[in-house]
Amino acid sequence: MAFFSLLARAGSLSAAARELGVTTPAVSKRLAHMESRLGVPLLHRTTRRIGLTHEGEIYLDHARRILADIDGMERMVRGALDAPQGLLRVNATLGFGRSHIAPLISSFAKLHPAVQVQLQLTVHPPPLTDDAFDVCVRFGEPPDARVIAHPIAPNRRLLCASPAYLARQGAPQTPEDLAHHQCISIRQGDEAYGIWRLASAKHTTLFKVRGPLSTNDGEIAVSWALAGHGIVLRAEWDIARYLRSGRLVQVLAHCSTPSADIYAIYPQRHQVSARVRSFVTHLATHFGKSATRSAGLVRNW
Repeated sequence: MAFFSLLARAGSLSAAARELGVTTPAVSKRLAHMESRLGVPLLHRTTRRIGLTHEGEIYLDHARRILADIDGMERMVRGALDAPQGLLRVNATLGFGRSHIAPLISSFAKLHPAVQVQLQLTVHPPPLTDDAFDVCVRFGEPPDARVIAHPIAPNRRLLCASPAYLARQGAPQTPEDLAHHQCISIRQGDEAYGIWRLASAKHTTLFKVRGPLSTNDGEIAVSWALAGHGIVLRAEWDIARYLRSGRLVQVLAHCSTPSADIYAIYPQRHQVSARVRSFVTHLATHFGKSATRSAGLVRNW
């Protein structure tokens, strides 16, 4: 069951062989033995990839559930004596993962040398059915009861621009004023434009972001704002250092945007895992200290 679960996650016989430290023919032979014993094919094979048959999907679903129950039982028995060890797969967004999560993994690895950490950065979180992560660090609580969402740090989305841009174009006073400004759009997927949801004391405004510059990369959007190209909407954790230094200035501070609080998300079966618990605690401790240092440092225009 563990072999087949690893094979499905790896996506190819050669990738599974590398992870197991054996040859590709050895993996193929082991799979053939399983299929012969069961009397049904478990995988569709191509030259590069593998895909699950209907029987393979049933086998994988039950295997993962059984393995998780066994792992949970053993960890509950070991209890407090269980030290963090084994493979920890972490998923995070591109920019935030590179700037904030990667350094924390470095410090975590020094504290827990028996844990092997794999960091994967993606635009969107992987589906739960893929069994692709142990901990996923994301903005916003997921609407899925199959995972545990541990709050790591509060986070706001802020509208900001460079002092040079505001000196040249003036600062917007109402959400409607944004129609007369150059706004930098961060696209998601194939969307032609982004949408900003701005709420004031009186009403909520949905603003379609249109401007000469748009990108699907948040770091690039921030760099354009720093260069004076317009107003950008970005998570506070990504721009806090620029707000502190004055290179960016918050605008429309009286308007609120949807929350972007930071969560560590992990499947329920991992709540007894020492390596997951230790890593989530490591994140929460760091971000808790950073949030305290950053409080009250945002400058408004």
